[in-house]
Amino acid sequence: MTITILDRPVTTIGEAACQLRIPPATLRSWLEGAERQGRHYEPVLRNTPTGNPHVTWGEMVEARYLRAYRTYVPMQRIRPFIDALRREFSVPYPLAHFRPYIDSTRRLVLRLQEEADVPDELWLVFEGADGQLRLNPAITQDFLAQVEFDDTAGDGGAALRIYPQGRSSAVVIDPLVSSAAATVAGVRTAILAERAEAFGETPEELAKEFGLTVPSVKAAIAFEYAA
Repeated sequence: MTITILDRPVTTIGEAACQLRIPPATLRSWLEGAERQGRHYEPVLRNTPTGNPHVTWGEMVEARYLRAYRTYVPMQRIRPFIDALRREFSVPYPLAHFRPYIDSTRRLVLRLQEEADVPDELWLVFEGADGQLRLNPAITQDFLAQVEFDDTAGDGGAALRIYPQGRSSAVVIDPLVSSAAATVAGVRTAILAERAEAFGETPEELAKEFGLTVPSVKAAIAFEYAA
């Protein structure tokens, strides 16, 4: 079996939750399911519970997608929709591919949403009064604006990296760098923030020591303080 970048195990559930700014218990329930008040909830991102404490890059990207819906309760209602996308696109991590977001497949996605009875507020695609299909603004603003996809794939490639502060920031989460921890030019943001807080080092001092720009150090510290 060919291992793609999305199949790559990158970190633990706890660390992934920290990087994505998702409560660890929430991420664990999306991956492994949960028991609440005598009721069993199936995993949302995995087909079945695996007990694996490590997260693949594909799971991490899809969790970042679900974070856009973090204020909504019925996450279980989106599970059949994700399963349908897996079958239709023949990929294990459909939300970590660009294909569901491009114009040529939006009609298919709309149909799958309707068939899965996804609540309106969780829809990925909406049809306007003019008949045009539009993406949910929550996804456009909180996911697509921060995720870089492989643009060499004609029908929408896999997610390559996440820019948690947006594309204009130097902070990046890359599956091939530091186990998908947030970094600036390969230096973990946590290290820079710890140095600034523990020793009172200025962004200028840290930039000189680590060979970084001052704006990138400030972005790293801002990212960590925003946790």
